[in-house]
Amino acid sequence: MAAYKGIEYLRRRLAQKRIRVLKRYEYYEMKNMAKDLQISTPDWLRGWTSSLGWCAKAADSLADRLVFREFREDNFDMNEIFNMNNPDVMVDSAILSALIASCSFIYISADDTGYPRLQVIDGGNATGIMDEITGLLKEGYAVLERDDMQRPTLEAYFTAEETITYTKGEESGRWANQTGHPLLVPIVFRSDAKRPFGHSRISRACMDLQEAAIRTIKRSEISAEFYSFPQKYATGLDPDLEKMDKWKATMTTMLTFTKDQDGDKPTLGQFQQASMSPHMDQIRMFAALFGAETGLTLDDLGFPSENPSSAEAIKASHETLRATARKAQRAFGSGLLNVGYLAACLRDQYPYQRSQVYLTTAAWEPLFEPDSSMMASIGDGAYKINQVVPNYIDSEAIRDLTGIRGRA
Repeated sequence: MAAYKGIEYLRRRLAQKRIRVLKRYEYYEMKNMAKDLQISTPDWLRGWTSSLGWCAKAADSLADRLVFREFREDNFDMNEIFNMNNPDVMVDSAILSALIASCSFIYISADDTGYPRLQVIDGGNATGIMDEITGLLKEGYAVLERDDMQRPTLEAYFTAEETITYTKGEESGRWANQTGHPLLVPIVFRSDAKRPFGHSRISRACMDLQEAAIRTIKRSEISAEFYSFPQKYATGLDPDLEKMDKWKATMTTMLTFTKDQDGDKPTLGQFQQASMSPHMDQIRMFAALFGAETGLTLDDLGFPSENPSSAEAIKASHETLRATARKAQRAFGSGLLNVGYLAACLRDQYPYQRSQVYLTTAAWEPLFEPDSSMMASIGDGAYKINQVVPNYIDSEAIRDLTGIRGRA
């Protein structure tokens, strides 16, 4: 039996990482409170805040383009397992959670008939010790249920030999594991040698820029009051004159002022109207910085261009996003392959070798849907290439380029 760090160690580790994950979810759900610099905001407005969805846009814009299709060279019928577990929802949920929290986990268990079930667990409720060679875990821990106070009520501890569940801290079940690996698989976004559990799409720069933009929106709301009703003044009034209601004086269509006994009359004036342009320019500046950080354009962040772009122009402007999506496909494809591999081992009750699935790869839908002109270019290029090298581009390659499935 391998030497494990134990469930207590993993509980402490999850408690440390959970704070960071929940913070990212606050920004994704637009529940974060932007820090007030207490410079231009009146005391009675410092508790008021605005919301901005740029961090959610950064995660969603990438997640929406990552559409898992199937496994190719599927020698172990992993596609059947995924199709029986609602892949349209399950895979999308795992990908989005990994983009927000840097990683998510898929818990593999057996139903009453022994067929594998796949359940997504977010990065704030699971952790483990990773084998950086295979991308599988050496041991894992997950919180399956929490009460209203966010205290764990159902936990699971995963090893290569068994899965143990705990209900309110007490052991409640133990199942033998014949796959040879813990039945908890990480789905990781942008891992590296230093951080094997990856990096979040919602980076520190994204959070800082969103907070700065929220403060700008708040200042613009305060400035808008002065912009809507510029301050007015009157000089030379008799100090014994009865004071008039300020709001009534502002909104009335006509005011009368009479001369005093010396024949003097008051002088009326208006301060220069406040401008909203500095606030809009500042928000646009933050949007440009946020776009540079995430590969989005100003159009994506609410500053549309005057001329609509073609599909080719949109693809060119999102080159950074395309490269990030390609990288994510490779990382997520490896994680999903590990899920299929362990699920097949569980289904067949046999510990296959990880090397036996090396031919199997994950296939994805195109990142950008082509328009009619792009499809014509693809067809022309495929025709010319196949003239030089017959049957080099087949129906499967065309589907990878266009997303269109031909008839069998």
